[in-house]
Amino acid sequence: MTLLRASDYKRMPWKNGGGETVEIAIFPPAASVNDFDWRISMATVASDGPFSIFPGIDRTLSILQGNGMALAIAANEPLLLTMESAPLPFSADVPVNATLPGGPIVDLNVMTRRSAFRHAVQKRSGTFSATAEGVTTLVLALDALVVSSGDEKANLDRLDSLLIENSRPFTVEPDQNTGAFFLITLQPL
Repeated sequence: MTLLRASDYKRMPWKNGGGETVEIAIFPPAASVNDFDWRISMATVASDGPFSIFPGIDRTLSILQGNGMALAIAANEPLLLTMESAPLPFSADVPVNATLPGGPIVDLNVMTRRSAFRHAVQKRSGTFSATAEGVTTLVLALDALVVSSGDEKANLDRLDSLLIENSRPFTVEPDQNTGAFFLITLQPL
């Protein structure tokens, strides 16, 4: 298990220069925004505009903070994504235009190279147990959490994350509040 503190996440400009991304984790570890196999990040979106295009990439977007964002994906009718919405998967190599009907938002963005990995994103709360069998799992805390695996235990504050690998069984428990978190699985093809 690798604990990733929110204060240590890497900050960088968007691919299209329109904002800033906070990178939580990337694989391979030395990869750039152009050659990753998977990438998990957060971004503040403060104005309407187009998303960066990522050829060969699948992405899933979730809202972490704010009043929502409407996404017109591949020129379809806009879909309103809010903090209550389920994570939204879509192709990152089609045009996407975002509008912010209620002001700035912060989003969670999970991307995988479709020729190498597939991913799943779930929003959960309360106590949860699983085994990271054949996949890499990342737990992103929305509330304070305790994650344990065998004799190891990690305390996560809001927006901290824990990377779990090597087919480890683990349990997520609320430290307080509802214990909300995102569970992200990354599976090689």
